[in-house]
Amino acid sequence: MNEVAALPWVLERIPADWRAVVVDNGSTDGSAELAASLGAYVVGEPVRGFGAACAAGLRAAAAPMVCFCDCDASLDPGLLPSLAQPVLDGEADLMLGRRRPTTRGAWPMHARLANRELARLIRRRTGLRLHDLGPMRVARREALLELDLTDRRSGYPLQMVVRAADAGWRVREIDVPYYPRTGPSKITGTWRGTWHAVRDMRAVFSEPPRRPARVLR
Repeated sequence: MNEVAALPWVLERIPADWRAVVVDNGSTDGSAELAASLGAYVVGEPVRGFGAACAAGLRAAAAPMVCFCDCDASLDPGLLPSLAQPVLDGEADLMLGRRRPTTRGAWPMHARLANRELARLIRRRTGLRLHDLGPMRVARREALLELDLTDRRSGYPLQMVVRAADAGWRVREIDVPYYPRTGPSKITGTWRGTWHAVRDMRAVFSEPPRRPARVLR
C-alpha cells in the first residue's frame, strides 16, 4: 500500500524467470499502475490488512512454490533463491528470513523488543527455536492453502508459523540483511502500530492447537 518510491528497487531485484505478484491493498499514490508498468502481475485487495494482502497474493499465485516479501525495500528479493533452495531440496517445509539490520535505524528498538518477545512465545507454544518472525518466507503453495490461515491483519505471519508447527512442518530460518525501509511503516513504525500487531498476534496464541492434518516429509 503506497509503496511507489520502493517499487522500482524491489521489482528490479526479482530473480530472472520468477513471477512477481504485487498486491495493491488500497494504494492512492499510483503504486498499482507503476507495478504493472514494471512487469508485475497486480492483484487488487480492497480489504485492508497485512494478512488480507498476503492471502490475496497466495490465491493469485500459480506456481507450486510461493515466496513472500515486503515491498518497502527493506528486504532484497534477490535473496529469495537462497531461501527457496532448502524447500526445493526437501530439507525444509517453511523457510524464514531472519532479519539482520544493516544500520541502527533499520529496525526500531520497540519493534525489536516486540519481535524478541514473540520469538519467546513461539518457542513456548510450538517448540520452534526461532529468532525472528521474518516477513521474507518460502513454502509450497498447496501446503500453505491447506493450513487454512484465517487471520487477515497482523497476525497472519504468526498464524502461518504456529499452524505449520502444529502440522509437523520443518521450519528453518537463515540470516538476511534488513535495510531501512523506504517511506513510513504502516505497522512497526510507531508504538501504536506495534501494539496493534501484538494484539492481533495474541489472538493467534489464544487459538487451541490444531491437530495435524498432514505431516510434510
